[in-house]
Amino acid sequence: MKTTIAKLKDFEGKEVVLSGWVYNLRSIGKIWFLILRDGTGLVQCVVVKADIEESIFSLGNKLTQESSVTITGVVRSEPRSVGGYELGVTNIEVHQVAEEYPISHKEHGTDFLMSNRHLFS
Repeated sequence: MKTTIAKLKDFEGKEVVLSGWVYNLRSIGKIWFLILRDGTGLVQCVVVKADIEESIFSLGNKLTQESSVTITGVVRSEPRSVGGYELGVTNIEVHQVAEEYPISHKEHGTDFLMSNRHLFS
């Protein structure tokens, strides 16, 4: 069922399809987390190596901030996640891998930020 992040509460325990952009990625060995952004909000997507094909798991090393993707997964309640729900990923379709975003979630010097302030949020 194709939906948006804002409507995930209506699909708890069901498989959904979300399209959006990679907001952030982080990895903890055999699990990695992708924060997906669409026009309605953010959701944490959990990718577990034991539960998914290797070709999908390896995307964690290839995707960059603002890459566009469609993610299929099962909605589950998770009070610690933004919005109170997360997605247990079963598939990722990559539409486009973005060039490395110049201002990402890392420290930058004042000169760099002033030169690129139109990108900083």
